[in-house]
Amino acid sequence: MDLVRDAVLIAATVTTGLIAGLMFAYAVSFMPGLRGASDRTFVETMQRTNLAIVNPVFLAAFVGAIVLTVGALLLAIPGRGPVLVWTIVALVLYLASIGITGGVNIPLNDELANAGPIDQIGDLRAVRERFENTWIRWHTVRTVTCTGAFVSLVLAVLQRGRT
Repeated sequence: MDLVRDAVLIAATVTTGLIAGLMFAYAVSFMPGLRGASDRTFVETMQRTNLAIVNPVFLAAFVGAIVLTVGALLLAIPGRGPVLVWTIVALVLYLASIGITGGVNIPLNDELANAGPIDQIGDLRAVRERFENTWIRWHTVRTVTCTGAFVSLVLAVLQRGRT
């Protein structure tokens, strides 16, 4: 049972770390890189990126992180202690990240997609203005919550090594 418990906790940590890293990369390079782009380039790039990111590899990590963290939590219940506490913290933080994604970022992505093909958008500046600042602000929050979830799982792994 220890091998399964450890494997699930490590897999939860890795998948959460992959998503936290992706969010960090967006926050510190991708979005700042688009800041100076023309409205057309910004809107087109975000539309294309939003389509490209919905792929099996991303979805496996994104969904896997929550499924594996729940699994790690259930497997940690009998032992209680710090591993359980850090896993609960990780789950709460990752759920916050998912809530922000579903409640703010995805609706903004959908609004951007619904603006239509880039050549048919009449006011690219208005489309960008409705999207950019709100998306970035909430993306920063979900980057922090997801990174916090990852750190919490790392702490759970370290505590697991002590038990």
